[in-house]
This record gives sequence, structure tokens and C-alpha cells, in this order.
Amino acid sequence: MIDWGEIALAGGLGMLAGFITSALGGPINVTIVNESAHSGFIRAFLIAVGAVVMETIYCGMAFAGFASFFQSHTVQAAMQLASFILVLWLGIKYLLAGHVPGEERGLQMAERRLHPHTAFWIGFVRVLANPGVLLLWLGITATLLSHGVLDPHWHSKVPFCGGVAASGFIWFAGVSWGVSRGHGRFPVIVLKRISQFSGILLIVTAVILGVRLIHLLARH
Repeated sequence: MIDWGEIALAGGLGMLAGFITSALGGPINVTIVNESAHSGFIRAFLIAVGAVVMETIYCGMAFAGFASFFQSHTVQAAMQLASFILVLWLGIKYLLAGHVPGEERGLQMAERRLHPHTAFWIGFVRVLANPGVLLLWLGITATLLSHGVLDPHWHSKVPFCGGVAASGFIWFAGVSWGVSRGHGRFPVIVLKRISQFSGILLIVTAVILGVRLIHLLARH
């Protein structure tokens, strides 16, 4: 029997997570702002479509990797600790720098090898080459599964990934439309501030995870 409440919860969590990851600065947001200013909404939106497709793939890969990990309480505790450390580290990096180290180097290597030419392919490769995106999804999915917020089966994973994709499309379409309508008068510092705010949200999430982990260890 289909549990529509669980599907709605998974989809809502996916949209929230998708918004946080989409707003976390990085090369793709800067690319979309620049393309919207110089080439208009359509090209920037096609770049966004490629970016969202690759981000959703990363999300699905992270979920698939943790599918059978959570049968043991020891493994659950270990993954909670790992997700706490990863989310805290990413939050601090985004708060202080607005990006994760290695983004630009990975992007340059990927573009030299793959030579993206179409707008869709540019967006796809720029997310593919960003190590922070996969790290972030590993942290998010490990957190949700290890704490039992989501069920480790496809009836939760599919709506979650769907929510991620929907939220990403909304965010990037909004940025593309806003910049193109403003004829390029969109300060990149705004994206950095949004990225830093998302970093704060990650740090707050890490603190909550840490408190829950301490209570779990205290009970055992």
C-alpha cells in the first residue's frame, strides 16, 4: 500500500535539500549569472537544466551507495558521526569562502578533457567536476537515512530526488530570469551572501546532529 504521507515528506525534504545545495554558490551559479547577463535567459536556463540533471544523478548515487548500510546500530552510529563531521566541514567552508577547495581545479580538468560546447553540457560538466556537490549529497543522505528520517527504499528515494530536481529548476530559473530581466545588474556578492547563509544552515544542522549523537551515545 502506498504511503502518501511518507512520499510527501520525502518530496518536501528533497525540495528543502535541493534549495540549500543549489544556493551554495560555486561555479555553476556564477556561470548562470554571467550567461544570463550576456546571452539571455534561454541559454542560462539550458545550462541550469544540465546542472540540475547532474546534481540529481549525484543525489541518486549517494542514496544508492547507502542502501544496505543501516542494518546495524553500530553502522548507524558511525554514519551519524561521519555525516556530522562532513556537514560541519562543508558548512564552515561555505561560510568562510563561499566554495569548497578543489572546485576550480576540478572544473578546469573536466573541461579540458570533455570540451563541453552546448549550454546543457556546460551545466552538466560544471556540476560533474565540483567535488563539493557529491560530498554534500553524501552528507545529506547519510544524515537522513542514519537518523531514520527517510526509509532506505525507492518509494522514499524517488520523491526525494524528484523534490531535489524541482527545487533546483525553480532556483536556477529564478536566478536566470532575474539577471536577464535586470540586464546584468546583479551583484555576484549577493550569491556569495546566500551561499554563506546556506553554510550557516549546514552548521546549525551539524550542531543538531552532534547533540543527537551525544544523546545516542549516552543512552548506550
